[in-house]
Formats: sequence, C-alpha cells, structure tokens
Amino acid sequence: MPATANVQTVELKVRMDCEGCERKVRNAVNSLRGISTVEVDRKQNKVTVTGYVDANKVVKRLRRAGKKAEIWPYKPYHLVYYPYTAPAYDKKAPSGYVRNVDPTFPSYPPADNNAHETYTSLFSDDNPNACTIM
Repeated sequence: MPATANVQTVELKVRMDCEGCERKVRNAVNSLRGISTVEVDRKQNKVTVTGYVDANKVVKRLRRAGKKAEIWPYKPYHLVYYPYTAPAYDKKAPSGYVRNVDPTFPSYPPADNNAHETYTSLFSDDNPNACTIM
C-alpha cells in the first residue's frame, strides 16, 4: 500500500539543458512507485508529477540522479499582491511567474484590533505627533 493515500500533483524546478537531461529526469521519476504521469517542460525547467507520491521522495530521487531539484518556488504573478517587490520578484523566474511569498498585505481582518483607534488618532488635537495639515 502506498505511503500517500491520495493522488497528488507535485511541481518541481529541475535544471535541464538538453534532451539528455530531460530523459534522465523522466527515467528517474518513472522509476518511483505510484507515478501516474510525468510532464517535463524544459523551457521553464519544470517537472509535474502526478500520482501516489511524496514530494520529498521525488526530490531525493532526482538529486540522487545528479539533478538539482526543488519544490516549484513560483506562483503566477497575478496571484501575488505586490509581484515586483524585492522578495517576490526573481529575474530567473519563468515568464508570468514570481517567487511564492507569504501574503502580508492586505490582512483582513486587521491583525491589530486597535487599528481604528490608530487611524483616528492621526488627526487628533490631543496627539502631539498628529498630522498638522488642517
């Protein structure tokens, strides 16, 4: 019985330069048990594996085959709040993708319950650091 009871799709970033590298990756992944399909996109350096697999086992198998492999670190840029900020933007990312970062803004509901008080005190006469535009 497989260790993973559900069919999973695992996306990996694997450095591939030629057809030989692609063949090596495909053969290494197909040698694992529980693999249904393997899709290799050499242009994006992306390997998509579907089946009863564990992502860490696939990464270990590819590293044992001599390939540098990691879990797919990118996300489509339209799903990220600020895709061109320093932590998200990556020159090496495929077209239309940015680094997968944790969304820190906007946070709904606000993490600070005193946010309303903070905003109202910005223009208060009692606050010595208040905005003095008026």
